[in-house]
Amino acid sequence: MSISAKSVSFDDNSMWVELSDGRTLGVPLTWFPRLQRAKSEELYQYELSPYGIHWNVLNEDISIAGLLAGYGDTTREARVAAAAL
Repeated sequence: MSISAKSVSFDDNSMWVELSDGRTLGVPLTWFPRLQRAKSEELYQYELSPYGIHWNVLNEDISIAGLLAGYGDTTREARVAAAAL
């Protein structure tokens, strides 16, 4: 069985993702700087797919597998590692 997102909501500090298996994940917005800087109306302009959540206006993609593994935004680490080469 593949676990997917059913809905996404936000409070001042967290993103809440309701999953298809009945769990709800709460993750700090600090894990995702683009989401943390976004306006409220931008946060709710997301699209759900079987694998994750996509914000076209924010250029952000978050996989459910990554959330379940405890991963935040790895864009910065990848950029820093590439710059070190």
